[in-house]
Amino acid sequence: MTSVMLATEGLTKGFTLHLRGGLHLPVLAGIDLKLHAGECVVLSGPSGAGKSTLMRSLYGNYRADGGRILVRHRGEMIDIAAGDPRTILEVRHETLGYVSQFLRVVPRVPALDVVAEVLIARGETEPTARERAAALLLRLHIPHRLHGLPPATFSGGEQQRINLARGFIAECPILLLDEPTASLDADNRAVVVAMIHEAKARGTAILAICHDNEIRDAIADELFPVPELRDAA
Repeated sequence: MTSVMLATEGLTKGFTLHLRGGLHLPVLAGIDLKLHAGECVVLSGPSGAGKSTLMRSLYGNYRADGGRILVRHRGEMIDIAAGDPRTILEVRHETLGYVSQFLRVVPRVPALDVVAEVLIARGETEPTARERAAALLLRLHIPHRLHGLPPATFSGGEQQRINLARGFIAECPILLLDEPTASLDADNRAVVVAMIHEAKARGTAILAICHDNEIRDAIADELFPVPELRDAA
């Protein structure tokens, strides 16, 4: 049986609207999720159900209000919901990758360096990192002539492909994908689907948000419904 790589137990998250008199808006309640090595689970549910909130909570961008977030890191399950910032950064560096919908990088840094930096930070030599980055960018149909330009000059679809290259190049054991094909054409969607299948074959555990039914059916081993909460207190 494959290992559980990521799990939540009773995960709860809400937001307090201070400009609305302290109104509390619950978003997630009692989420129990398990993600195994080599599988892709796609979050399902209506818009506003909290799928992106769940994803950001798993990555540590949002602090959970309750419950546990267990990540297999260095062979042990650790609770990053209770972890300090240093632990969360360590898990991100070695174990947990995240491809958000938007690219956030240092301005004026060339696209090739934006992608290669991920490997260099993990100890890879600069020539090897740049070679692998260039190959991945070409696979995602980012031509050589754009590799030396900063991604801020790119289209939305090109920026998303830079984001995908950054997420996949590190080959993290766990990968979170938030709408990975939303801005892509058919050819690039097919490339991303192939990359997801290759990552699964390596044993990567993938959790994704995907509103495109065709892509969802192509990558999902299981759907995990996120219930929509409507009550506030």
